[in-house]
Amino acid sequence: MKYSYAAVLLVVLSGCVAYAGHQLDQRFGEPQVRDRVVSEPASLEYRRDVKSILDNRCVVCHGCYDAPCQLKLSSFEGIDRGATKDKVYDGRRILSSNLSRLFIDADNTRQWRDKGFYPVLNEREQSPQNNLDGSLMYRLLTMKQHRPLPEVKQLGAEFDFNLNRDQQCPKIEEIDSFERNYPQWGMPYGLPGLNAQEFNKLKLWLQQGATVRDRVALSPEYQNKLLLWESFLNGDSNKHKLSARYIYEHLFIANLYFPDLPAGEYFRLVRSATASGEPIQVIPTRRPYDDPGAAPFYYRLQRVDGSITAKEHMPYRLDAARMMRWHQWFIKADYQVAELPSYNKKQSANPFITFEQLPIKSRYQFMLEEAAFTINGFIKGPVCRGQIALNVIDDHFWVLFVEPDETLMHNVERFLKHESEVLGFPAEKSSQTLPLLNWLAYSKSESEYIKEKESLKSLYLSKGKKLDLNFIWDGDGDNDNLALTVFRHFDSATVKKGLLGKQPKTAWLIDYPLLERIHYLLVSGFDVYGNTGHQLLTRLYMDFLRMEGERNFLNVLPSAAAKKELAFWYRDEEESVQQFIDNLASGNDENLAIDYQTDNPKAELFELVQQRVGNKLLSEDKLNRPVNTAVESSYMAAMQRLANFNGAAISYLPEVLLIRVQRDNTEDELYTLLSNRARSNVLTLLRERSTLMPKEQTVTLVQGVVGAYPNIFVQVPERQIADFVAEFTAIDSEQAYRKMLDSYGVRRTSSQFWPYSDWLHNYYQRREPIGSGLLDYNRIENR
Repeated sequence: MKYSYAAVLLVVLSGCVAYAGHQLDQRFGEPQVRDRVVSEPASLEYRRDVKSILDNRCVVCHGCYDAPCQLKLSSFEGIDRGATKDKVYDGRRILSSNLSRLFIDADNTRQWRDKGFYPVLNEREQSPQNNLDGSLMYRLLTMKQHRPLPEVKQLGAEFDFNLNRDQQCPKIEEIDSFERNYPQWGMPYGLPGLNAQEFNKLKLWLQQGATVRDRVALSPEYQNKLLLWESFLNGDSNKHKLSARYIYEHLFIANLYFPDLPAGEYFRLVRSATASGEPIQVIPTRRPYDDPGAAPFYYRLQRVDGSITAKEHMPYRLDAARMMRWHQWFIKADYQVAELPSYNKKQSANPFITFEQLPIKSRYQFMLEEAAFTINGFIKGPVCRGQIALNVIDDHFWVLFVEPDETLMHNVERFLKHESEVLGFPAEKSSQTLPLLNWLAYSKSESEYIKEKESLKSLYLSKGKKLDLNFIWDGDGDNDNLALTVFRHFDSATVKKGLLGKQPKTAWLIDYPLLERIHYLLVSGFDVYGNTGHQLLTRLYMDFLRMEGERNFLNVLPSAAAKKELAFWYRDEEESVQQFIDNLASGNDENLAIDYQTDNPKAELFELVQQRVGNKLLSEDKLNRPVNTAVESSYMAAMQRLANFNGAAISYLPEVLLIRVQRDNTEDELYTLLSNRARSNVLTLLRERSTLMPKEQTVTLVQGVVGAYPNIFVQVPERQIADFVAEFTAIDSEQAYRKMLDSYGVRRTSSQFWPYSDWLHNYYQRREPIGSGLLDYNRIENR
């Protein structure tokens, strides 16, 4: 009988691991889960003494679903759970994978062991030396202490920083072999090691048993506040129950907070088997609209027990004014809920069927009130990262919203009752699906929907009403969510309030049906653990929704201008989507009441929107779109020159570049320079590189932190700002870019990397105390 080399190697390696495990068992006893919660800890304790070190040196790589080896170090429960060799992000997955959401899919460490997670802390016989020798965390940290990064600008081929790299994920039984094979791979991986004080503190904590105290109980003020909101969400009437279901399916990813209570506490809205006042027992379902079971359940606010990471953080304010509006929209409103909808999969995946009885204007106002949060859900929700999920959008575009006019919303409600069955969602097909046949079905239904929407001019134009500026939401005079900017950073993205950057190529005008559909496609219905087919189908379906948003925007432009824009947006389009493209700008001049005066209606429209709401809600972008030629200072003039950098040379820049300016007479300032790649169209799924248009590339310069995944740090003394801008804007090659880094960069190998990082997080937290979080360094470049 013949055996393959791989099979023989697997048997040998398995035998080695088993032997190593036997040796450890002989020395330290067999492993068993340890209770690490103590009332009186040793001299060092997790929250008080070591959490800040782990946050700033470890969580910056080990945070979201894409944490290497699923080792989430953002909470003690994640540390105690440990790691696994299974990936959450796997583009080759034929079948959906098992769920492994911390705090949801298992109640304790023992259950995580049963799911295949292995420890990074010592779980054998407890003694000071054993706690070090048997700790995977200690062994990996020690590797870096013994073998620090080489003193070079760029690390060699022995380091792999590809996000899809093969992860080794050694167990404690495999660590000796790992150290021999990858001696440079100590933690933090590919970054400077901990200093002596940080390392010794972690070492002592591990040596003493890695203990933690129970979190201090919430104050009576907090407990009363939770009870108040849970009482509202668990009201007895059908109105309360249906409204609470709608709120939950839209806020399940939110970090809820109370602005009138001491800062620092966040909560998640969950479904629990237990009522208020009892310990929460989360009902784990794959999606928020899945059936919670026959037994009674309750909406509860679960305390967030982990570090706040920027890539997941979506703060949402709960205050008296919010509850009053919810009560007005959902409870006081004049409507009846004759019967609660079921959790039948086809129905529950479709919000237009499930929530048909809720007033449509109430639903739209709910999503519109925090539109930045709603759009951010598409970015920061289950799609923690993924090029396939994001190459459906341009690198830079603006978003406006349709006004929630009473008559308009009534017409939309009538329309949706007729069309709800047509508007199917990929999630109806489960997390395991074959994309091509389903895409053909969706393309047919989308064509029918668009055709019907186009034929019903009364949907938006009733009683002779025409499309004017009042058709576009003005934020009700005090809501700065009225206009948003979306930046794509290859496989991640960011949403910011306002119209930032130069005028973009494309824009979306979103109405209620589109807003709801995107939410149920990319947030409520997206399964990060689903198979490749499910994720691919989600991306393909999003093509239709993007084009619908663009179509809405084109409808408020003169038809000639709309056709010109469309031709530019979709150059070299594929034949399979030609019918959709041809219908995007069908001509709408007879219904248009905006008196355009220039030959650039798109720019004019944004200027009219800006004038309509004033600078209070849409502040001018003086860096990227200076209003006049008179500059405030030579410093501002230099920054404006930097913001004007464009063209093919942008290809040498990373997606997100952070610039710390060391000011002479005031606090240091931070700017984010974003590279906006230009494409002939965003229809190509697998050949995205072929659509790049280097000469059309631009940058956007924004004061403060933008994005959760920085690529490089730059530090410039103010007195050198003009020289820096001159050198930066002269970049025309890889060598020129690296030369700029030689002068101003703080590379991943720099001894200044962690001091810069600490300053950055401190700056971020002070500038955005609610919106900030720990950044992710998995995309720090090696150049």
